[in-house]
Amino acid sequence: MANTRALYVDLDGTLIAADVLHESLFKLPRVAPWALLKLPLWVARGKAVLKRELADRVDIDVTTLPYRPEVLAMIQAARDKGRRVVLATASDEKFAHEIARHLDLFDAVLASDGDRNLSGAAKLDAIKVDAGGEPFDYIGDQPVDLPIWREADEAVVVGSTGRLAARAARHTPATTHLEIPSVAFHRYLYGVRLHQWLKNLLIFLPLLPVLHELDASLIGNACIAFLAFGLMASSIYVLNDLLDLESDRRHKRKKFRPFASGEISIADGMQMSVSLATTSLLISVLALPWQFMAMLTLYLALTLAYSFFLKRRALVDVFALAGLYTVRVGAGAAAAGLPLSYWMLSFSIFLFLSLALAKRYVELMGTQEEIDRMSRERGYHAVDMPFVLCAGIAAGQMAALLLSLYFHDQDMMLRYSEPQLLWTLVPVFLFWVLRIWLKAVRGALHDDPVVFAARDWVSQLTVCIAAIVLWAAG
Repeated sequence: MANTRALYVDLDGTLIAADVLHESLFKLPRVAPWALLKLPLWVARGKAVLKRELADRVDIDVTTLPYRPEVLAMIQAARDKGRRVVLATASDEKFAHEIARHLDLFDAVLASDGDRNLSGAAKLDAIKVDAGGEPFDYIGDQPVDLPIWREADEAVVVGSTGRLAARAARHTPATTHLEIPSVAFHRYLYGVRLHQWLKNLLIFLPLLPVLHELDASLIGNACIAFLAFGLMASSIYVLNDLLDLESDRRHKRKKFRPFASGEISIADGMQMSVSLATTSLLISVLALPWQFMAMLTLYLALTLAYSFFLKRRALVDVFALAGLYTVRVGAGAAAAGLPLSYWMLSFSIFLFLSLALAKRYVELMGTQEEIDRMSRERGYHAVDMPFVLCAGIAAGQMAALLLSLYFHDQDMMLRYSEPQLLWTLVPVFLFWVLRIWLKAVRGALHDDPVVFAARDWVSQLTVCIAAIVLWAAG
């Protein structure tokens, strides 16, 4: 006999590889940051109130959510057989109805309404009323769904392991395990963006002028600082990915990132971020000077400001990026106990301002859709390309000028036995920065010039030449 029972489908973790409550929580700081102060009051009044307050303030682009194709196929198969399909979720009814309209696969919606949180026993009661005493099937993914599966004729359990399905099968013989792939370890490594640690090689930059004075202590402290800074940077990258979920899902490449695709949940991402930051701070406190801790704290504060506010303001964003790169240089000097001269600070700011502008220039060379996205999220428009190009090249040339003036500084010259050799670094550096911009204009530059430089053999050769010249001059 054909199955004509109504099919009830859970939303969070089942229909989508995400959680609407977590999504709206992470979007709240963007649209209503001061409302964060009210969160404890909303939580105290219950989950249904919390979800409704968030829904009143936050809009989610339901077209970008990571829908599970396996569940969509099962729903479509049920509809093809003429079965009634109902979305039954603990998420707020605002988002539930928007998702139902977008998919156009559901005959009805059961959801939280601000007074009742439709989860567990409350969802079971709502399903029984909606089903009118008739048998039903249910698709879910959490232990809280066990009471519903006990009453269902067929239980469909969505999950990467069979443990929950085995529990459901004890009470519902007709149990199906809809297996989803487990998260591979390398995806967690990608989530913490280990490849971005290349930027933290800037921590070793203050050691270049003192190559002839290096000892095990200086090198050891720099390596520990590299690790601590890398862990903190990874913590911020994870947080940024969680804050940029919708934006990343609209991007042709970033939508495959583990958080945007739903492979790693927001809850797991928050645990990762907190653990990485805590480990970084412990290493800094136990093994490095307090000055490094101060620089790390400055980096954390500036990065958070960039993530929440600064990156959406044209020009302000590139100055913030230049500051973040420069802080890495300052952190390296602090870890090694070396003075950070105004010359190096000035050189770093102009150099990294040039590279930050190169990053924006490359982004403005994208498709019309990507340019429109830049206009909405970064404040840059297609007509800004000539300005960004001119400003970026000028900043790079200014860095070269500061480098040449530094080599003329009397105090600096006294530190080297052959200071005249240092002048060879000026044309080498100028060639390197102009080559970066030539790559950008030709569309051959990675969208992060610092990462590109760390991987580029010409850039690596430039660093080797600089190290040899500094050693010879010493």
